[in-house]
Amino acid sequence: MIAMLRRLDPSVIVLTAMIVLLVLIGSSELPNFLTSKYLLQQLQIASFLGVVATGAFVVILLGHIDLSVPWTMTASAMVATTVAGLGAKLPGAEALSIPLGILAGMTVGAFNGLGVAVLRVPSMIWTLGVNIVLLGGCVLVTGGFAPKGESTELMRALAVGRDLGVPNATLVWLALAAAVACILSGTAIGRAIYAIGNGERAAFLAGVQTGLTLFAAFVFAGGCNAVAGLLLAGYANQAYQAMGDPYLLPAIAAVVVGGTSIQGGKGAVLNVILAVVFVTLLTSVLSVLQMNDAQRQVIYGAVILGTLLIYGRLAPGWAARRAVTPHSKGSR
Repeated sequence: MIAMLRRLDPSVIVLTAMIVLLVLIGSSELPNFLTSKYLLQQLQIASFLGVVATGAFVVILLGHIDLSVPWTMTASAMVATTVAGLGAKLPGAEALSIPLGILAGMTVGAFNGLGVAVLRVPSMIWTLGVNIVLLGGCVLVTGGFAPKGESTELMRALAVGRDLGVPNATLVWLALAAAVACILSGTAIGRAIYAIGNGERAAFLAGVQTGLTLFAAFVFAGGCNAVAGLLLAGYANQAYQAMGDPYLLPAIAAVVVGGTSIQGGKGAVLNVILAVVFVTLLTSVLSVLQMNDAQRQVIYGAVILGTLLIYGRLAPGWAARRAVTPHSKGSR
């Protein structure tokens, strides 16, 4: 048992403990907190954040950041619902709504990749600028109002439907997370992502196609943002202005709280999944405790900082204990 714990990432243990603590607090304040209905509802809500965090995780692994999340989600959802609204006039438009919405997000991601990988503009500056351009473009096209189109049946089914009792949105999230885990652990591009995160110049000198890898990562992140936007539009049955604003900072927080290095080169998909669940449950528990918005923000930030400090201090000692086991020569 002890040997197994030593092999685990300290952030996994800390996050699991924090999740258990939140469940205990929530169940003590709300009788139906531990019911399957409530927990599945929380899992469904976590899925929207989880899809965004999956894309953000890949970009952060490279040592970059994508701040165009809010309006990439909004623009993609608006494209999809607008195209769906043309169904009465244009046959087949509804079937194209989801592909075109995802394509819109991937196009934004490609533009981000172009700026970062080719033009060498710092990702924080470039993606923030892209987000502002998207904001202005969406407001200009819609006049500041929600587009007239509604979400399609498929969008609603993916967002609120369930298969074997599990929310479809959760299945979408876990499918994306599993795909990322497989790519990172078993492919050349996965090794390239970690290599670039640990040192882009060294990776380039070692023969890694750094520019292409950066470009692909931003395209993938844009696609994830689009999928999250479409799921959220299906959940609300429409796209609306600033629908992606609540997801930027929580997604970055989930990735970092999950133990991913903000400088790149270190992180795991499982950690991000646990961190997304933790962030979602934290928000839920603060709502159950009926705290006002200011109190929620203070506690939310304090818990995240405290979590980072805890496993930040545990990590060096944990690594040392893993290096010297009871069966090693150094322990004799």
